[in-house]
Amino acid sequence: MEVEKKVAKKTLYDYQLEDLTTIFKELDGLPQGSNLLYQLPTGGGKTVVFSEITRRYIEQSKKKVVVLTHRIELSRQTSKMLHDFGVTNKIINSEVKELEDQDEFMCFVAMVETLNNRLQEEKVTLKDVGLVIIDEAHYNSFRKLFKYFEEATILGVTATPLSSNIKLPMKDHYKKLIVGKSIKSLIENNFLSKAELYNFDVSLRSLKLGIHGDYTVKSSDEFYGNQSMLGKLVTAYEEVAKGTKTLIFNNGINTSHYVYETFKKAGYNVRHLDNRNTAAERKEILEWFSVTPDAILSSVSILTTGFDEPTVESIILNRATKSLTLYFQMIGRGSRILPNKNKFNVIDLGNNIARFGPWDSPVDWQEIFHFPDFYLENIKNDEEIEKEFIYQMPDELKVKFNKSSKIHFDIKAEYKKVFAEGGKSKLVLERSIEQHAEICVENSEDVFDARILAKELKDEIAYRVRQYSYCIMNNTKNYKEWLEEDYERKLRSSISKKFAQMM
Repeated sequence: MEVEKKVAKKTLYDYQLEDLTTIFKELDGLPQGSNLLYQLPTGGGKTVVFSEITRRYIEQSKKKVVVLTHRIELSRQTSKMLHDFGVTNKIINSEVKELEDQDEFMCFVAMVETLNNRLQEEKVTLKDVGLVIIDEAHYNSFRKLFKYFEEATILGVTATPLSSNIKLPMKDHYKKLIVGKSIKSLIENNFLSKAELYNFDVSLRSLKLGIHGDYTVKSSDEFYGNQSMLGKLVTAYEEVAKGTKTLIFNNGINTSHYVYETFKKAGYNVRHLDNRNTAAERKEILEWFSVTPDAILSSVSILTTGFDEPTVESIILNRATKSLTLYFQMIGRGSRILPNKNKFNVIDLGNNIARFGPWDSPVDWQEIFHFPDFYLENIKNDEEIEKEFIYQMPDELKVKFNKSSKIHFDIKAEYKKVFAEGGKSKLVLERSIEQHAEICVENSEDVFDARILAKELKDEIAYRVRQYSYCIMNNTKNYKEWLEEDYERKLRSSISKKFAQMM
């Protein structure tokens, strides 16, 4: 099938035309009823590509096309895009009980659950379908429909060809993967904005994994809803993104409400959105977000797909995830390019960049598609990530220790030194406590001030204890918690002794 440069009302970019040529070549070479998967990054124009595929397929084969989506918003957007390409189509939604007019259409856009219900009820029978296009194909809800289209060719489309269910790999349902241009290539050729990445190290020890392999909402709400993390979030925003149009992703509705209240109290222009908002409320909030230059929108997963606001300047990942798909989807919301926008900020408060790598770094999608188990088993775990943390004392805390010439202490270097001297490993922590006691005393008027200062070293103490536990290869949670408590107690005692000696 020959690929032309012009479509009904749209013009495709060169890279999209290249992918079209490849896809049609594969479609021509595969027997009818084969399944093909196409990968293109978020923002690369997947809907544009498969809309042109639909137009051309109908024109050349005279067979019908069904496009499947998993959300009503995506159905509407897809239907509109198809119309823009000159493809008349009908949406099969909850209001459509029967398809008496199906002969009038060559293309149908359907929600997966709705279509499945109609087909099961046998109230709808789709005739002469040659091609089924599945948007966001990594979701597993589509598989239940495959049996109804055994004679049709299925084309799955996704930014991340990694199944949302580890037990149902995509390679079992798709014969071949076609990989489009990389994020890096799309940035270099000015099709996507460049992400400026800011990673704030966060210890995720209190987060728990659920049965689906990602962090639970309950443990995320408890962690990200505490005052310490909310303070860290505001500080990160003020350091990197203040005054920019900002989208904040959270893992729980409670967290998002806390975020909203925290930013509102700080005097910022902020709103909250989750899936409990009505359609009218959602419309009003998104319109406000679109026209407000310094808007901050705190959301819960609802804006990861089917949401396109090119004016977003900053993305904050106020959550951790084990999902590569979700990682790309969240950051991708800021990647749209505009005449006055060729870069955007990404603030990571969930160690996601450390877990998956920078957003624009190369990804071997073929390997992930063919060997998903191997990929998932080799994602860095939280302990490995935390081993690489380098603690940096906040500037406002450094000021409180400005009378000390040396406020840093390298646990790993000290451990090597003690080991070389043949000393006992506990000497390392004793020397660390001594150094902390000295700087607390040097910057305080009395023992009470020094003890207050010592409390502000809690994060650094946790970091030093963690580094020590890695050195001695005893990294159990209970042991580290006991060491922290023991460290703090000995630090208080050391401070008291130093002041007693000064009297």
